[in-house]
Amino acid sequence: MNIPMLLQCPHQHFLKGLLRTPFRRYRFVFHPSPHLSSGIPCAQPRSAPGLHCAEWMLPSNGLPRKFCLQTALEGHTEGLSDKEQRLVDKLYAGLIQGQRACLAEAITLVESTHSRKKELAQVLLQKVLAHHREQEKLNKGKPLAFRVGLSGPPGAGKSTFIEYFGKMLTERGHKLSVLAVDPSSCTSGGSLLGDKTRMTELSRDMNAYIRPSPTRGTLGGVTRTTNEAILLCEGGGYDIILVETVGVGQSEFAVADMVDMFILLLPPAGGDELQGIKRGIVEMADLVAITKSDGDLIVPARRIQAEYVSALKLLRRRSGVWKPKVIRISARSGEGITEMWDKMKEFREVMLVSGELAAKRQKQQKVWMWSLIQENVVEHFRTHPAVREQIPLLEERVLSGGLSPGLAADLLLKAFKSRH
Repeated sequence: MNIPMLLQCPHQHFLKGLLRTPFRRYRFVFHPSPHLSSGIPCAQPRSAPGLHCAEWMLPSNGLPRKFCLQTALEGHTEGLSDKEQRLVDKLYAGLIQGQRACLAEAITLVESTHSRKKELAQVLLQKVLAHHREQEKLNKGKPLAFRVGLSGPPGAGKSTFIEYFGKMLTERGHKLSVLAVDPSSCTSGGSLLGDKTRMTELSRDMNAYIRPSPTRGTLGGVTRTTNEAILLCEGGGYDIILVETVGVGQSEFAVADMVDMFILLLPPAGGDELQGIKRGIVEMADLVAITKSDGDLIVPARRIQAEYVSALKLLRRRSGVWKPKVIRISARSGEGITEMWDKMKEFREVMLVSGELAAKRQKQQKVWMWSLIQENVVEHFRTHPAVREQIPLLEERVLSGGLSPGLAADLLLKAFKSRH
């Protein structure tokens, strides 16, 4: 039984549900409280770093008691073996010292689908998160890193642009992390992971870290752990995080929910102004860059730039303080790259001063939490004993045409609910 299901249970079944749940990292404390009504969930943050508390009002002998579920940072380490504790401590120490090998190993741990490694990854992430909050306090509450999402159709020149742009940033003293996400094959499950191969110069730069990751079928062209990888990169001292994503589609909303700025890269010869680009994608873009604006492609690049400038005037702006721009760039000649960086810095400054950046990041954390809950609830549903036994039988009846998919889904949901 997972946390979302527990929250929906009436209080008389709540403790029974907890007994079936592997809460290794939680402490349960009861406080008598005659002033609070029973059955009302509430949340109360604690002042100690890394400490969070969720509370429910449960009746006990007619007296409402405050049921407090404390998730403490030190409580996360309970249940770890000495070897596991040493591994987490080694990765954390190496990560905050800027060791690339420890960052790579930490991201591998976070990406693991093994249940125990997932627990270790969450312990490590809690430690990094606490360190991250302390560093932000020292930075007067300003974000430590600038998170940028890059997307565009295949052949738009994303990798070529990142190499030129990344070299320019590292020469100016920045530390750059590139999280390049490659699509996984639906047939074999494999992924080419060729983006790092294209960035030959940048991959040798000690102030740049390139991490290709497979999507493993995740919708949106981002892995479920990309958001956590961003946090680890920031903990490792990288102040600019580029997330290069797969293609352009409606699922690209997943990228915009984890970055500060979303940039759309488009090739100049991609058909008419409506070809390969949908309204939802353009509305998300904070900056549209027409790539390969050199040689014979300068004229078509100028035409497409004018078309997108006109199109953006008709679309609703996502920000109250920033108007999306359309620029032309060339990673071969370097034209427009410096101006593009100036626009990006201007965007960040405007969003910081207005407070929109802080609000955006808070909203993103909530959105990402619920997307992970949805993913885990589906996995929990599929592996539930009552459901797992019936899935092959019902699938066979659906395939033979003896049962509609909707009715089969209802039967599985009823079997799931009956056990809860």
